[in-house]
Amino acid sequence: MSLWDRFSAGLTRTRQALAKGLDAVRGTSQPDDVAAAFDDLEAALIGADVGVRVTDRLLSDLRRAGHADAAELRKRLKALIASCGDGVPSSALAAGPRPLVVLFVGVNGVGKTTSVAKLAARYQSQGRRVLMTAGDTFRAAAIEQLQAWGDRLGIEVIAQRPGSDPAAVVFDAATAAKARDADVLLIDSAGRLHTKHALMDELIKIKRVIGRAVPGAPHEILLVLDAATGQNGLAQARVFHEALGVTGIVVTKLDGTAKGGIVLAIMEDLRLPVKLLGLGEEVEALVPFDAEAFAEGLVG
Repeated sequence: MSLWDRFSAGLTRTRQALAKGLDAVRGTSQPDDVAAAFDDLEAALIGADVGVRVTDRLLSDLRRAGHADAAELRKRLKALIASCGDGVPSSALAAGPRPLVVLFVGVNGVGKTTSVAKLAARYQSQGRRVLMTAGDTFRAAAIEQLQAWGDRLGIEVIAQRPGSDPAAVVFDAATAAKARDADVLLIDSAGRLHTKHALMDELIKIKRVIGRAVPGAPHEILLVLDAATGQNGLAQARVFHEALGVTGIVVTKLDGTAKGGIVLAIMEDLRLPVKLLGLGEEVEALVPFDAEAFAEGLVG
């Protein structure tokens, strides 16, 4: 599938809701009916997790277009959605130095381990030597899952026994990445609630330890958010960003059941770049974020 096809398939639910709202606006000319139609479109945007502030901005511009034909409304809405990332740092992943160290963080169950493996496969396909680190030492299943991915992809996984100190694991991994002349080191971490201060403090320690092993690292701190989380994802992102200085967001599970609007809210409200989108279960379904392709998939 092309990138656009993947965006389109992953955003089906939101696109269908927005299409109904746009058709309602187009299909009426009476002032009261136009107002009611825009109310429907507003409900569709908020229901898609776009958020109130972003919705207000989008609608204020669309209202200036009046009850234009459907093609013009779609064109205008797509341009507005694509512009939500204007002024936000680049969505491109850091290119260096070597080893490039990427730390994945987030709450439980959002798809961190799978995202680590899929990004490893992407780097491997570019001819880079990659190491993965099982930094989630609290769950034996997490270590086993990453090792299974490593076996499948032919990528070495640095791991220790369950219950090991995660900071010690990532320090050993960073040291190994330098010794083995690796291009990229991807670090999984244990899922943790952003409201648990002790667990967040442990992440801060892990970040500090990585920097001691590789000066300037981690070069990317990617917060993984489940698209179905909705506006709660904004609260997660704020806390993780304040604690760690998140460099980018990975939005997972955009598989046709999620709403997708959270991507716009993150960029508009938090001014953080969305760097990767998870659009399915396949290894190649973790794709770089592209604002225009996303807008096209969202609006149709």
